[in-house]
Amino acid sequence: MTTGNPLFPAPLGKLLSHLPAYPGSLVFTAGLNLMLASHLPADTLRMLQGKALRIQPRDAGVAFDFMWSGTSFKAIAPATQPDLTIAANVHDFYLLMQRREDPDTLFFSRRLSMEGDTELGLLVKNSLDSMDLSAFAPGNFSPARFFRQRSWPLR
Repeated sequence: MTTGNPLFPAPLGKLLSHLPAYPGSLVFTAGLNLMLASHLPADTLRMLQGKALRIQPRDAGVAFDFMWSGTSFKAIAPATQPDLTIAANVHDFYLLMQRREDPDTLFFSRRLSMEGDTELGLLVKNSLDSMDLSAFAPGNFSPARFFRQRSWPLR
């Protein structure tokens, strides 16, 4: 079990912890809307409606607060008591996204924590586990592919 984090330097985490939270949440939700929102089942999105969620990369010194608004993820001001907080180190979030580590393994080794509404936490976990992550391969988000898929008006 690796508890160190080779991907995120401690001085950068200390610097980021001094930045305001809301702009980071705006960028985070833009990414969620671009990459994830259209892939989540409608029943999952209904359960997320109006729930204050927080993703907290512990070693980065930041937290991203957001909610599902019915049409998209929206950044919110930091909630004093979010409905669900999911926390881990940046490296462990990276391993989860790559499916190189199982969330249950990280949870039981205390490298991943979920606090708040446990039913909501299980819903999020199970929804992400059931997704085909090949849609999120880096090649699917190249600028050339983005512009080929859009029809832009010529002037």
